[in-house]
Amino acid sequence: MKLLFLNSLYSPHIGGGAEIVLQRTVEGLHQRGEDVTVLTTGPQPGLNFSLVRGIKVYRAGLLNTYWHFSEQRPGALARLGWHLRDRYNSGMRQYIREVIEQQKIDLVVCHNLSGWSAAVWDEIAQAGIPIVQVLHDMYLLCPGSNMFKKGAACKTPCTLCKHFRQGHAERSAKVDAVVGVSRFLLDKLTSAKYFRNASSHVIYNSSPDIEENNERYFKAAWARPEPLRFGYIGTLSDQKGLRWLIEQFKALPFDATLQIAGRGQTDYEAELKQFANSPRIEFVGYQSPESFYQQIDVSVVPSIWNEPFGMVAVEACAHSVPVIASNRGGLPEIIEDGVNGLLCDPADPDSLGRAMQRMHVEVGLRERLAAQTRVSVEHLLDQERMLDSYQQLFHQVLTQKTTQRGNDYVLQHP
Repeated sequence: MKLLFLNSLYSPHIGGGAEIVLQRTVEGLHQRGEDVTVLTTGPQPGLNFSLVRGIKVYRAGLLNTYWHFSEQRPGALARLGWHLRDRYNSGMRQYIREVIEQQKIDLVVCHNLSGWSAAVWDEIAQAGIPIVQVLHDMYLLCPGSNMFKKGAACKTPCTLCKHFRQGHAERSAKVDAVVGVSRFLLDKLTSAKYFRNASSHVIYNSSPDIEENNERYFKAAWARPEPLRFGYIGTLSDQKGLRWLIEQFKALPFDATLQIAGRGQTDYEAELKQFANSPRIEFVGYQSPESFYQQIDVSVVPSIWNEPFGMVAVEACAHSVPVIASNRGGLPEIIEDGVNGLLCDPADPDSLGRAMQRMHVEVGLRERLAAQTRVSVEHLLDQERMLDSYQQLFHQVLTQKTTQRGNDYVLQHP
């Protein structure tokens, strides 16, 4: 089976967790003997080929006003023009056509479509090749991919988003199977009338690089004297709820520390640091998960948008660190209140402070949660299980498409 994986970016261009999971998936399937090819966008014009860790990778020069993976954020007017072109970028179809013909592709697995646009479905369907769409975000409902505006999560697409996505749900009828990396994300798109002809599946992302070597750390964790150490790791951006976290932490009536790891836009980082203005809050920059989780007692994931999945919550649990997480998006599918962490709600701002206070007062609760964290996410640390699910789905879709073609031939040639 010759598989083509299509995504906005691919290593060494990493925009987020989607690219990391995609690379793991592609390399894992390659090791299992599948013939895999990747098609992604790039800054250079034309179609360029290279091998990345043994994987065939084509990079297509993006036919838009600028390549979207750049350090400098363009102005609002430039972004608007980019998204207008990205409503349906027919020029990108030529690249898909060329790679399908060169590699004799049997099935295309679409991931993030930013830059490619929904035009890819039309080109692939025209070639008579089955399509599997993997959902990592809300790009198909919102050009910004996050449905977050003016400091709050959008309950429904705004008028501008509806305009930019007009006709997309109808085009998605060409997709044969759709995969959500969380139940929340899958339901969000299918309830918006997307993928009406597709079979629906949830396949959770896996994080296989975390070894079970935290027993010594766990046993010593609760013997440490105060202060209690809270921590946040991830992108520093508005929708991640960092202002909420800092505000609630500063109001705690007990001694504690807060470490904030990660990077964001320079001006936003400066604003956060000025807002924090406390010797108990430290911005530590980029940290590896292995190092960071040994420096904290409780991880906080205070997202105020609908997080599509929440791999940082998985990683914290895998390192035997209990989690306080927002009851938003896919996070409640990872963190179960009272089992491996506590849930809070951005609609009730003080719920975050109450959860942090419980972690301080109820030491027994903290110990019990930490003891259960690793086992609670074991199924999300098994990459082989994830690969099994994808392989089974690909074979199923290809078989159904082949059978359908045979039936269509019989009907046309009785």
